[in-house]
Amino acid sequence: MNADDVLAIYENLAGLTGQMTHAAKAREWQEFAQLNMEARAQAAPATAGMPALTGEKRISKVDLLKQLMANDRAIRDVTDPWDAQVDRVLHPH
Repeated sequence: MNADDVLAIYENLAGLTGQMTHAAKAREWQEFAQLNMEARAQAAPATAGMPALTGEKRISKVDLLKQLMANDRAIRDVTDPWDAQVDRVLHPH
């Protein structure tokens, strides 16, 4: 895996998590689940390790990570209240 491959993974994940954000906000849970599975599959190569990036490619990676984190926060803004509601129903006391 080279630097361009690494950036391609992060770019793809940023796009998928952006779509997941839209699906969560629209309460399209089947689409959200499908996108989540696709994101997991796309992220799988990262578990084998990725080369360190330098220079502009490192800056691009950091920017993409910031985008991923923002998408994650936006998704959690939708799902956390729902999770809390489910928890209250399942554990009323």
